[in-house]
Amino acid sequence: MKIVVAPDKFKGSLPATQVAAAIAVGLHAGLPGVEVVTIPVADGGEGTVDAAVAAGFERVPVTAAGPAGDPVRASYARRGEVAVVELAGVCGLARLPAGRPAPLTASSFGAGEVLRAVLEAGARRIVLGVGGSASTDGGAGLLQALGARVLDTSGEPVRPGGAGLRDVVTLDLTRLHRALYPADIILAADVDNPLTGPDGAAEVYGPQKGASPAEVALLDEGLRRWAAVVAAAVGRDWSRAPGAGAAGGVGFGALAVLGATRRPGIELVLDLTGFETALDGADLVITGEGSLDAQSLAGKTPVGVARAAARRGIGVIAVAGRSTLTEAELAAAGIAAVYALSDLEPDLERCRAEAARLLRRTGQMIARDRLAELVTGA
Repeated sequence: MKIVVAPDKFKGSLPATQVAAAIAVGLHAGLPGVEVVTIPVADGGEGTVDAAVAAGFERVPVTAAGPAGDPVRASYARRGEVAVVELAGVCGLARLPAGRPAPLTASSFGAGEVLRAVLEAGARRIVLGVGGSASTDGGAGLLQALGARVLDTSGEPVRPGGAGLRDVVTLDLTRLHRALYPADIILAADVDNPLTGPDGAAEVYGPQKGASPAEVALLDEGLRRWAAVVAAAVGRDWSRAPGAGAAGGVGFGALAVLGATRRPGIELVLDLTGFETALDGADLVITGEGSLDAQSLAGKTPVGVARAAARRGIGVIAVAGRSTLTEAELAAAGIAAVYALSDLEPDLERCRAEAARLLRRTGQMIARDRLAELVTGA
């Protein structure tokens, strides 16, 4: 019997590597002799570099600017000419000093610095995972770090962050890093929002980054101005392109200026980690994430894993910290059953603190309830 365990992180509790390991321990305890293959995965946000490293990529440390401009220690993953850059790890929400939101001034500059380091190290196929950003700057910061000049009426660089975009009048691409031209950049994004408007980066995601209604309007105004300036520079308006609103508009900058192509983050990560090969001979797949809810249905890790397994006719079970999905929603997503840690420990804080123990126990429960049935043919 072969079981593939491919979970995402349990946010605020355990990284995906530890989630997978704890489930595997429980499976072995409940059904000794079972073959368990662990493949920690992610959807392009936090944990994407870790997933690549677990799959055999080399972790490369790098120092870059955090969302508030202060230097932070981050890393990217590399294997040959392929590299994985994770925006969340350098200028994401978790990198805000003391966790204080900075919706108007947070910048994506640090992600551009990491991308520049990757290019200068010789990578030519780059996966740019953009989930979990702290900024709404339309990718202006990222482009500046790569040599673009984003200027106001005085010919000076605009202020960092989305608020500075209200003053932008010129995008000068003559100094853009030369290594970008032969590079193949793939935008790993699981959202298809455009840059501006009621379903755009500011309106939909600004409040999650601490923006008040007035600040959301200000940010959207800046993004509209930025979109017009970029269109004048590249000869096409990319503001309504699906995925342009990803990561506060970093998707827009990547698509419009860097020539990136967009793919769902979980699909890219599954490719990088060799998930398809791992499915050979598998009898069951176990996936999961901290919260299995409506957002999961929009292409998050469990659904992406379930779809890939379904193409091979392999059943899928999910493990989650909590689940709010109905049986019908789970079935439509290709998930046969869900085991929620909150059913074992209703207290949220204790559930998070004891997640590893609860996951081991859940692995044993799955072995008892599901795997034994496969062994006996029941």
